[in-house]
Amino acid sequence: MATMTEQEKIRRRLPRRERERLIVDEAIRFFAEVGFEGQTRALAQRLGVTQPLLYRYFPDKEALIERVYQEVFEGGWDAQWEDLLADRSRTLSDRLHELYRHYTLENFTYERVRLFMFAGLKDRAIASRYLSFLRDHLFIPLAREVRATAGLDVAAAPAENEIETAAGLHGAIGYVGLRRWVYQTSVEIDVDAAVSALIEAFVAGAPAAAKALAARS
Repeated sequence: MATMTEQEKIRRRLPRRERERLIVDEAIRFFAEVGFEGQTRALAQRLGVTQPLLYRYFPDKEALIERVYQEVFEGGWDAQWEDLLADRSRTLSDRLHELYRHYTLENFTYERVRLFMFAGLKDRAIASRYLSFLRDHLFIPLAREVRATAGLDVAAAPAENEIETAAGLHGAIGYVGLRRWVYQTSVEIDVDAAVSALIEAFVAGAPAAAKALAARS
C-alpha cells in the first residue's frame, strides 16, 4: 500500500497540533535549503496548502522563524550537558568527549548545520541570539572548567580571552559539520575522529594558555 505524502497528510482534516507539526517540519527543511529569505508563499506551495491556511498557524513569517529557532537552535541543546561539563570527578577530556558526542549526534544533520550557516550569513538577530545562548550555556562554563583543570581560581569570572578560546573549540567542531553538509567535501569525513582530535588539542593547550594569561594579569 502506498504511503501518504506530506502534502496529502496536511490537506487532510488533522488535529491542529499534528498539522502544525507537519508545517514546522517542512519549514525546517525549506529554510535549510533556501535560507531564511525563503518566502512563505513558496513554503505553502511545497506543503500543498494556501498561504492563508499557513497564517492560521503562524500569523507571519517572523513567528514561523521563531518556532524554527526554538526547535533547531535552542532545541538542539540539552541542559544535562551543562551538568556533565561541571562534573569535576571526571577529566575535562572525558567530559568534552561525551558532551560533543551527544552534541554532534543531535546537531550534525543537513537541516541543522545549514540553518546555523544561514543564520550567520543572513539573519544577524538569530545568530546573535544563539551566540549569546551558547556563551551563557557553554563558552563561559567551559572556560570555568578549563580554569579548574589549570588549578586557577574558579570563583573569578573567566576573562574574555578564555571565553573566546572555549568558543574557538566549538567553532572548530562546527566547521567539521560545515565541511560535511555545506561544502560537501569529496573527502569522507570521520566526524568522531575529527572531533576527538580537536578536543585533545584543546585540552592539551587551553589550561596552559589560561595559566599563562593569569600570570600576565
